[in-house]
Amino acid sequence: MRKYYIIAGEASGDLHGGNLVAAIKQLQPESQIRGWGGDKMQAAGMELIKHYRELAFMGFVEVVMNLKTIMNNLRFCKEDILAFKPDVLVLVDYPGFNLRIAKWAREQGMKVVYYISPQVWAWKEGRVKMMKRCIDKMLVILPFEKAYYQNKWNWAVDYVGHPLIEEIDRKKKAGSNLVIQDAAGAPVTKPVIALLPGSRKQEIEKKLPVMLEVSRTFPDYQFVVAQAPAVEDSFYQQFTVQYPNVSIVNNRTYDVLLQATAALVTSGTATLETALFGVPEVVCYKGSEISYQIAKRVISIKYISLVNLIMDKPVVKELIQGEMNTTNIIAELKALLFDEQRKAALKKDYAELHRILASEGDASRKAAAIITAFSASAAG
Repeated sequence: MRKYYIIAGEASGDLHGGNLVAAIKQLQPESQIRGWGGDKMQAAGMELIKHYRELAFMGFVEVVMNLKTIMNNLRFCKEDILAFKPDVLVLVDYPGFNLRIAKWAREQGMKVVYYISPQVWAWKEGRVKMMKRCIDKMLVILPFEKAYYQNKWNWAVDYVGHPLIEEIDRKKKAGSNLVIQDAAGAPVTKPVIALLPGSRKQEIEKKLPVMLEVSRTFPDYQFVVAQAPAVEDSFYQQFTVQYPNVSIVNNRTYDVLLQATAALVTSGTATLETALFGVPEVVCYKGSEISYQIAKRVISIKYISLVNLIMDKPVVKELIQGEMNTTNIIAELKALLFDEQRKAALKKDYAELHRILASEGDASRKAAAIITAFSASAAG
């Protein structure tokens, strides 16, 4: 019986980790899987030891302020891995935590697979030397990453395709039974603008108030906040209560996107999810000023959204820090709603994005096949 310890530290990692756990269980039904993640990984058959909602710290300042908690989590995690004795340790994204675990695991002589590469091509490239030394197999999900590692670092990694493709295509086929309600509890008949302000309180506090203010300019649309599962209702309600055409939907982001005419989306995985649902979007980023100033000096990429990075051109508008204000968002949202030429160009770019990411087939199954084969070879 194979034993796998899997660590994911945020909502997107739980989504991809859940599909990975399910795919491993299909290949090896008797395998024992334990780890850190969320509800989706647990539902797929993993014994959940710690939920990602206890781990979510973002930004340079926020990490420093919570350093003691992070160090305690690292110590507990190492002890749990040693007690479990996995055949393979599988790390899903979440580099600030998982790269430390990878380095430690190598010192313990463990076999390490990293699924969903840290974005070293954006910043902290120096980490690659340590990664190459400590990670037995790197599985990447963005098409340009395979060439990046091979050409720049002489490291042969496996490109498995993007796991969002299978997840979103499945959801599109299934459709949605979500009935969005207004403040009075009546079903909404207006066209929907989705608001995706992030999954952590720190980022929601920065972005959601600006997004909500935009709703005043579009009274004929219903603005729907996609609530993160790990954040309580009352946290959102303190921001939304004064806006008559705003609703909140808990833990059903994909259902909201299926019904959306356009979206305001925080940077990160959500930008790609929105594009793959075919929803015109404005990418919004605003962090603490100190964190932003530090990031601006160390990040070396042209774009912050995955859509633009993969397509290598400005497919969607990015409004960053000071540019993320109501005036700019309103102007861009009007273009997405009413400019037919703009809408047609975006539709064409979205179709090409889907084609590129779907070229490798089912990413979760491919990743699971590589991991289980590696586990067998390591044992042999």
